[in-house]
Amino acid sequence: MSGWEVRPTNPRRSKRGLLMTGVLVACIPLSFWAGSKWQEGQGLPVTDTQQSQHLEQEIEELRQQMAVLKSAEQVSQQANEQSRLTIKLLEEQIYKQQQDLAFYKGVVAPERRQDELNIKAFEVLPSEAAGRYRYKILLNRLGKGEKPLQGTLLITVSGKQDGKTVTYSLADLSEGIHDAQPHPIEFGFKHFLAIPEAAQFAELQLPEGFVAERVAIKAEIKGQKPIVRTFEWNRKE
Repeated sequence: MSGWEVRPTNPRRSKRGLLMTGVLVACIPLSFWAGSKWQEGQGLPVTDTQQSQHLEQEIEELRQQMAVLKSAEQVSQQANEQSRLTIKLLEEQIYKQQQDLAFYKGVVAPERRQDELNIKAFEVLPSEAAGRYRYKILLNRLGKGEKPLQGTLLITVSGKQDGKTVTYSLADLSEGIHDAQPHPIEFGFKHFLAIPEAAQFAELQLPEGFVAERVAIKAEIKGQKPIVRTFEWNRKE
């Protein structure tokens, strides 16, 4: 037993800390809303650029809150469960702010922009299982068109394995996963789309010994040229 130390936890302190975190989380969007209302009350118009900046700052603060919670998950089993619930709330709020930001940057963007699809983001988060990751894809429209954008997404993950460059398709990385995303992924939307929808995340499993480096997403859209965008594999561990 040498080297081990048992420290009693204080459930009230854990609950009190989580409660304060929840209050802070709830206050973030309220503060931005109040700021916008103050500008309106003073006769100062809130431009699309200002709104976009507010939303970007809000998303960043939510991400920081989520990172703090994840780093503190080892306090106790009870705190772990409550932290996961709070993290889920933060993820839902980030998703909502991303929707609003996509709207201001895409739908109400300058009219000179073409009416086309934009592969906005690929988000990846580690799960509790080794090599298992959760991911989400965000698409939005650049322009003010109302006709649905329809097409398919082809996704590949490339990296190093045994010193060699290797590329896997999403289908390769989704074998045996319950409710895995189909490949290719079919989509259809007008303004904004999250895959999977709402605050949910899809999952993939990296092979043992494989170190992912980047993700390539190819969108094949009806009536448009294919679009390819590459994202660095940023593991938030």
